[in-house]
Amino acid sequence: MSGTSLDGIDAALIHSDGVRAVVTGGFLSLPYDPDLRRRLRSVAGGGGPVAEVERELTLRHAEAVRRLLQEAGVAPSEVRIIGFHGHTILHRPQEGRTWQIGDGALLAAQTGIDVVADLRSNDVALGGEGAPLVPLYQAALAAGLERPLAVVNIGGVANVTWIGPGKDASREAGGDGGEGEVLAFDTGPGNALINDWVERQGGEPLDRDGVLALAGRVDAAILAELLDNPYFDRRPPKSLDRDDFSAAPVAGLSLEDGAATLTAFTAATIAKAAEHFPAPVRRWLITGGGRHNPTLMAALAARVEAAVEPVEAVGWQGDALEAQAFAYLALRSLAGAPLTLPTTTGISRPASGGQLHRAPKRTPA
Repeated sequence: MSGTSLDGIDAALIHSDGVRAVVTGGFLSLPYDPDLRRRLRSVAGGGGPVAEVERELTLRHAEAVRRLLQEAGVAPSEVRIIGFHGHTILHRPQEGRTWQIGDGALLAAQTGIDVVADLRSNDVALGGEGAPLVPLYQAALAAGLERPLAVVNIGGVANVTWIGPGKDASREAGGDGGEGEVLAFDTGPGNALINDWVERQGGEPLDRDGVLALAGRVDAAILAELLDNPYFDRRPPKSLDRDDFSAAPVAGLSLEDGAATLTAFTAATIAKAAEHFPAPVRRWLITGGGRHNPTLMAALAARVEAAVEPVEAVGWQGDALEAQAFAYLALRSLAGAPLTLPTTTGISRPASGGQLHRAPKRTPA
């Protein structure tokens, strides 16, 4: 998984039947160096040296796979499939377009393991939003938890999964009905605006531990301007591109006040998502890089009427969760099982997806 926060590659091992049973394994995060982060940012929207950056990105993913397997003591021959999300450089589902760079055939050749890639395109082709893709995995993990429950991933863009109070909300993962128990959508900007602001104004890739936002003051007028966007009132499912929102309104503020205002914006848009929930939740579980920002977590807790906790509170691996989800979706793709539902992406019917790339057969020595 390479997310729109542009922080690096996450790789994770799971053992699963692609339905309810999930046993998590090793995890590795491979940070991007400043040059590759800059190059990835330069091809956002589909311009620039896309093919060149795609190859470099794929080779970096192959390195992540090799290092993860080495650290876990797992041979490539023991791995059935790699779920390869790639890196999103364009997401315009209203135009029928979503683009994740990453060469699945090259990754299969480099690792010697079959690869399922291009996991969003089929959903978009069938009229869906193509995002978010993790809800069925989250529902499988949440089978034993008290519900209704909200799981929020704060990456570059933030998204939420509402998991309802049915006897087994994870049954969606089996594709046998009950889809009304899972609702998912992008809530608004996650870390992207904060990271971009801090990098431009302060030369750092992110507001580490939220110290800048904590030192700043929220500009209420600018926050109101940011929140005055029809997206937030749109009925879900719905999704966003990383660059659908701009930090331009905070341009005249200090580094700290801009960070504080953008952090408040992210928290407010996540909290506002509750207006679309079929029923109030008892708990908000937070995953993604945003959960490491105590200022953002506190701002969210102040705006919602339920407990706000990192997913580690229920034993999940927050840093690994999205990478695990794409491994899980790859297994579902092999089985032809649904990856998305009408209530997660707005697609007309549950649908599978992904493209299988077979690893070249090795010639015996």
